Amino acid sequence: MAQVRKSAGKSAGRRKNLLIELGTEELPPKALKTLAQSFAQNFFDGLVVSGVAENKPNQYKYYATPRRLAVWVKGVSPKQSDQIEQRTGPAVSAAFDHQGNPTAAAQGFAKSCDVPVSRLKKRVSDKGSWLVFENKVKGKNLNALVTQCLNDSIKALPIPKRMRWGNSDVEFVRPVHWLLALYGSDLIRTEVLGLKANRFTRGHRFHCPGTLKISSADRYLNTLKLNGFVIADYQTRQLMIVKQTTRLAKKANAQAVIDQNSLDQVTGLVEWPMASLGEFDQKYLKLPKEVLISTMVDHQKYFHITNQKGKLMPLFVSVSNIKSKTPKRVRQGNERVLHARLSDAEFFWNTDQKVKLHDRVDSLKGVLFHNQLGSIYDKTIRVKGLAGVIATKLNIDKKGVQRAARLCKADLVTDLVGEFPQLQGTIGKYYAKKQGEDRHVADAIESHYKPRYANDKLPSTSLAQCVALADRIDSLVGIFATAEVPTGDKDPFALRRAALGVLRIIIERKLDLDLFELLSQAMKQYVNSGLKNIDTRNPVIEQVFEFTSERLKGYFQSQGFSAEQISSVQACKPVKPLDFANRLQAVSHFFSKRRAAAESLASANKRIANILTKANLHLDIAGDNIKFNNKLMTDPAERQLAKSVEIISKEVKRYFITDQYDKGFEKLSALKVPIDKFFDEVMVMHDDPAIRNNRLALLIKIRQLFLGVADISRIRIEIGNIQGD
Repeated sequence: MAQVRKSAGKSAGRRKNLLIELGTEELPPKALKTLAQSFAQNFFDGLVVSGVAENKPNQYKYYATPRRLAVWVKGVSPKQSDQIEQRTGPAVSAAFDHQGNPTAAAQGFAKSCDVPVSRLKKRVSDKGSWLVFENKVKGKNLNALVTQCLNDSIKALPIPKRMRWGNSDVEFVRPVHWLLALYGSDLIRTEVLGLKANRFTRGHRFHCPGTLKISSADRYLNTLKLNGFVIADYQTRQLMIVKQTTRLAKKANAQAVIDQNSLDQVTGLVEWPMASLGEFDQKYLKLPKEVLISTMVDHQKYFHITNQKGKLMPLFVSVSNIKSKTPKRVRQGNERVLHARLSDAEFFWNTDQKVKLHDRVDSLKGVLFHNQLGSIYDKTIRVKGLAGVIATKLNIDKKGVQRAARLCKADLVTDLVGEFPQLQGTIGKYYAKKQGEDRHVADAIESHYKPRYANDKLPSTSLAQCVALADRIDSLVGIFATAEVPTGDKDPFALRRAALGVLRIIIERKLDLDLFELLSQAMKQYVNSGLKNIDTRNPVIEQVFEFTSERLKGYFQSQGFSAEQISSVQACKPVKPLDFANRLQAVSHFFSKRRAAAESLASANKRIANILTKANLHLDIAGDNIKFNNKLMTDPAERQLAKSVEIISKEVKRYFITDQYDKGFEKLSALKVPIDKFFDEVMVMHDDPAIRNNRLALLIKIRQLFLGVADISRIRIEIGNIQGD
């Protein structure tokens, strides 16, 4: 029995603004913005569903600092309107007998509603009529609704791991110490996370360690700012950081480099931002710029400074969470910490270069890749072999590719990468160049890790592309062979990202490579390595191929291709990703430029597919082996279509062999008229078996021609779905 509720009228009472604040221990800075937005959105949505808040733009705001999550909602009603609870029972036809007496179904439904049958009503719609029970439910007051919405929004927060504190079973991302809840100037009586709401908040941990009384929801921001040394509005605080940082850099006739991720993190670390300009010893500029930037940005949460030409300068801007009486000491402290880190980096840089990269390869034997797949050294040997195979197929310098593959992981055992793991590959590139390696080899050591994330740049050189492909394909095949495949949202080895990287490199760099063959070659590397306890059977290759091919749908949809267009190409199972892209482009172009012909041919293909399915005929016969007998053709339309197919098929095959699918489709479009005429004038399923089979053979031939590009029968068209003869 379905149960629904609808409002019995407008919510009554004067609307006021509502404020909720959760006071916590310092929240994770990287997640602060996401947590705050989610908390506010979920809470507001709950109020809207409850009928006490209006679903309009700019009806709520989120506030967030390291020690608080807050939401302000405009114009909230003090009470929910009364609700009409409606339960649907049996159909009227089943509820009463021919004499109009209630049946057991009606009586049972009435009993479950605790009312007599006479209290039940009838609801009539286009689909029939049913018995219904309507009951008026008094609307909840705001206190109860706030409690419910708070609990629901807290449960829905994107928190991977929640923590408990004290003796309580309450869980949250960090310990929660206070709860503020105001409706206008009135206190909301609510309790969540083991805390009762009050009208007190807390200011800055150092400048205002005590409590602050908030007189009303609309005085929240000003009270915290003027009395508590807290800028609660996230965007306002972020803008302050940008202005302060930019101004300091300008004074030095330079510019601050502020990327959004770093800015969000710094914003999540401070409640009262105070920026200061610092400097470091120029001698450290001899270090790779990536080391300097990583030290300042990733380790110290500083913003680095460049001159007008973009060259790194020995300056930085730090943002502290305190208004110091002696700002010089704050600046000196920041400089001292940075100096210590850069001094360590300089030591590692100089020490690492005493050992050549190629002499470090054997040390990779002590670094585990996977407990069933061996060490990083084992992986390096496999990648070297597979990269050589790819180089041969692409007619690229095999010796250079294999040299790059051998050295691509060697920097993992350097001290500098140990200190800056995010710079693996980059450090190797610098060492390779200093040690006289070919510049393309050095570049491949760094860029074989690309793309690291969505929309990242691809390896630019052919040599780097070979190594990048080999590295990812080795991981895909190996992890699948251990049966540790991604499930749901769990992908600990980032195989989805690896698969997408393989596809992007092949398609966007226009590499004519057979993916299935590459996977088979990768499996051979595993077989030759002698590893035991992994599945090296052919199904693994097929699983990886399907897994990788599945990524094509999302990849091409992001470029504007429809799901049906992609499905039409997938039906043909191309083994070359670049070939897939070319086919898809041809389908899209054909349907956009030759719409009428495309729709007609798609409809005809659908009709042919239905006919062949009903006839239990499969397309597992090569197109060249399909023969139809002209002597058995009794209808002029049939003979004309057969003649057109014979002429066009020769030209189409020439285009398909050279991947000129656009031109092939253009030729196939000439079949529109004879196909339309054929279906208008010819009955395929003739009583004479010989004639019927001959016509079916002709249809198979046509179907095979189109499947040389895509199964366009899968593309939905406006003129309807023709079921066939």
